[in-house]
Amino acid sequence: MKQEIVFPKNLYSDVRIEESYSIWLNIQNGDIDGDGEISEKGAMIRVYDGTMWYTSSTNDLDSIQKELDSLAELANPNPDIYEDPAISLLEVNHDRIFRYEGENDIRKITRAEWKELADDYVEKCIDDSIPEMNFWCAYANANHHVYSFYSSKGAKLEHDNQECSIGVAYGFTVDGVTTYGNKQYTRFRFEDLKHHEDEVLAQRDKVIDYARNAVDVEPGDYCCVLAPIVTAMFTHESFGHKSESDFMLNDKTLQEEWIIGKKVGSELVSICDDGEMPNHGYKPYDDEGTKAKETWLIQGGILTGRLHDANSASVLKETLTGNCRAQSYLHMPIVRMTNTYMKGGDTDPEKLLEGIEDGIYIDNVSSGTGQSMFTMRPTLCYRIRNGKKCEPLRVNVVNGNVFKTLFDIEAVGNDFELFDEYSCGKNGQGAAVSAGGPSIRVKSLTIN
Repeated sequence: MKQEIVFPKNLYSDVRIEESYSIWLNIQNGDIDGDGEISEKGAMIRVYDGTMWYTSSTNDLDSIQKELDSLAELANPNPDIYEDPAISLLEVNHDRIFRYEGENDIRKITRAEWKELADDYVEKCIDDSIPEMNFWCAYANANHHVYSFYSSKGAKLEHDNQECSIGVAYGFTVDGVTTYGNKQYTRFRFEDLKHHEDEVLAQRDKVIDYARNAVDVEPGDYCCVLAPIVTAMFTHESFGHKSESDFMLNDKTLQEEWIIGKKVGSELVSICDDGEMPNHGYKPYDDEGTKAKETWLIQGGILTGRLHDANSASVLKETLTGNCRAQSYLHMPIVRMTNTYMKGGDTDPEKLLEGIEDGIYIDNVSSGTGQSMFTMRPTLCYRIRNGKKCEPLRVNVVNGNVFKTLFDIEAVGNDFELFDEYSCGKNGQGAAVSAGGPSIRVKSLTIN
């Protein structure tokens, strides 16, 4: 560990240091719309006296000790601070985990290589002769982070993380209605972004067909089949956020309803969050120094866990889960998901359609929100008629009650996928996450 810090006595304190690098390139309708890179270093310093947190952030790493001492002067010494319910839970881990050193380091990729990658996708995936196309964009970006964490309890941690993306977006206007499409790949090595052109073209042609042939849906309640990416969105937005236990701390009604061991869904439903998985939400140690773990939120329809920081775990008298995360050194950490997914089942996806006389297949969505009720905005939907996927439908929103929907899941596909393209917003902070799931059949959802 390179950083030497003298922590003040009779107070809890920690220092979180982040070194970050980002590069991006956007080409829109043939013109470079964005092109840049930035490197940044900074630290969040925190002091806690049992009553109040005192915090400071700085870009000057040489001033960390001075900032720490200044915060300590504001706090009230507390010789019993390590008996504080939240502080007593904090782990003391020592570790160094670096997965992206050497040739895997994304910082070694030159700007010329990024431009060559984007240009290759433009050449192979953009066809200006398509009459309905009024917009296109190709984009590439990457981020590399090195995190360090030190606490007055003795924690000393370092780990790195990175991700890179390539994507192509487009818009097609038919009869005054514009349909937007996108295909993005987020990976963890530059080489893994190459050679996805055929998949981009297949998705593009699917969106063109949808734009040309979609008809408005008749609003109502329908039996629905959700594609894996839609199940992933439902899992993250509609249930994952409910599992972030800081929502419960000031809501006694929610605490009484949200009891561990309660049946909350079909026995086919199991949902997990795991920050150790090497995906977009990878966080081997959270921003309180807690080691990541596999946390089953639902198993066989039974509520078995929730996501915590030290404060929520102490209030609810549960164990830490490694889910305290901050967007950057400029932010206080809060309870966040990491890699959250619904477990796959054993049903062939095609069999999920069987027996549905008039239903909706939801192929993709652009966004979603949810607590007790949820809303998703589909981008591609299809009529299910007599067990077959038929004509494309324009659907504005899909609504439902979270718990009713969990109970209404009738079948779960064996086509599990995990998607690494998500960035999740909460309380003004963004966080890299992954979300996943299989195709599922839901007895009834409200379609508008």
